[in-house]
Amino acid sequence: MADDQVIEQPATGDRPAPHVWRPARFMVITAHPDDAEFGPAATAARWIDQGSVGWLVCCTSGDQGGEDPELDPLVLAATREAEQRRAAEIIGYAGVSFLHQPDGALANELALREMLVREIRAFRPDAVLTHDPGVLFYRGGGVNHTDHRAAGMAAVDAVFPAARNPMAFPGLMRSGFAPHRVRRLYLFWPNEPDVRVDVGATLERKIAALLAHASQIHDPVRLAERIRRWAAEEGAPLGIAAAEALRLVVIDEDEDEGPTGE
Repeated sequence: MADDQVIEQPATGDRPAPHVWRPARFMVITAHPDDAEFGPAATAARWIDQGSVGWLVCCTSGDQGGEDPELDPLVLAATREAEQRRAAEIIGYAGVSFLHQPDGALANELALREMLVREIRAFRPDAVLTHDPGVLFYRGGGVNHTDHRAAGMAAVDAVFPAARNPMAFPGLMRSGFAPHRVRRLYLFWPNEPDVRVDVGATLERKIAALLAHASQIHDPVRLAERIRRWAAEEGAPLGIAAAEALRLVVIDEDEDEGPTGE
């Protein structure tokens, strides 16, 4: 059986089972530096430890992510890119791309989608993880950042249909970026998750990667406690110590998998 064709384990009694399907190659697409670490970093680390190859794409460099109006946005952007590279090394990504789009003004427009299609066709992932673009208000309270929604929707639109369509973005075709079919989408920070990944072995690496974003982290101890508590809450329904919750969208089923692609 290929690395990316793991069959889900059956649930035990009324308890759901952890999600164990793993892509051979995956891409995480986010709006800002640190979104990946607050999001599916422990899942990414688990997959990488098991043999997957991951790549991170940040649509912006987070140049509005500060509280000092006198701070030069270009200096902040450079700082945040350096922090994201350190965090990516901790998780184990093969690399990071920054698209240098405007922080706070990200828009799901043709230019951004073309950039994302180029990234997808270049790296050729089996799965893409991105923000859940359908979330406007979080169920427990709070508003989903406009950049998160734009990045998530642009990523979804780039995955399907653009990246697989040979007639989309002909300039990319002429430059050697052949069409590519992404099989699955995993949406993070969802209001309605339908899979949970066991991250007990990689949760502390997620926290270490988060703490690499020193310009954004003001109370590391409290943050670490909060991340552990959230992971424990997600793991509790499965009877495991820690989990990350995702919303799964199967685009292409595999012949070796069941009717839901698992």
